[in-house]
Amino acid sequence: MLLRFGASNLELRERSHAVDIPTENLTFPHGKKKVMDCHMHAQKGRRRLTLVLSTLAAVLLSLIPWSGTAAAHGSVVDPASRSYGCWQRWGSDFQNPAMAQQDPMCWQAWQDNPNAMWNWNGLYRNGSGGNFQAVVPDGQLCSGGRTEGGRYNSMDAVGPWKTTDVSADFTVKLYDQASHGADYFLVYVTRQGFDPATQPLRWSDLQLVARTGKYAPSQNYSIPVSTSGYSGRHVVYTVWQASHMDQTYFLCSDVNFR
Repeated sequence: MLLRFGASNLELRERSHAVDIPTENLTFPHGKKKVMDCHMHAQKGRRRLTLVLSTLAAVLLSLIPWSGTAAAHGSVVDPASRSYGCWQRWGSDFQNPAMAQQDPMCWQAWQDNPNAMWNWNGLYRNGSGGNFQAVVPDGQLCSGGRTEGGRYNSMDAVGPWKTTDVSADFTVKLYDQASHGADYFLVYVTRQGFDPATQPLRWSDLQLVARTGKYAPSQNYSIPVSTSGYSGRHVVYTVWQASHMDQTYFLCSDVNFR
């Protein structure tokens, strides 16, 4: 077995060298069947070791900073965006069948495309020109209009996503790994009476609660938000217009107003 790490990948390979030996004229002190049983047992042991190392590789992948697409971008980390929350809760245990009952929305996301979680900080569109409703249709807000070839489609799934408790005044915290900066942030909250557990999200369901000016390049941004009249389950929808180019992030965070 070979477990190899690279700058942006992790590989698991099995090396085997076999020599064919004719058995017709060989004598087996314990019987040919005994020898063949031992051979089969060894094969099972190798398969078991392969499974263990594969699981270890998956766990290590969740801990290694990615280069390439994901490493250059960012997301809302509090209240956690859907892809970031699923990665945070299950990245080191994403094959656990208990997720189906404990966290069904993350379960369907991992089943649909695990890369949505491995690339939790890559949910963006280029070239929107500020006309967001033209490029992100109703029902596709949480996937950024099915951006990145549909990688994040599961983020649009309607259902009981895990929520973060917030009060009327809260702070949106965003992590920007590449220090892109921001021309501005727009923060929306779904209208009172909208139920994200049963209804697809539309632009008309959103109410603007914060609009910022420019943020200088950094890795951590805090956006203060002050609201009133909200209770229960809502979606906080953050639009991040990056400064380095016309690149826009569309991020859904599920919250519970206390």
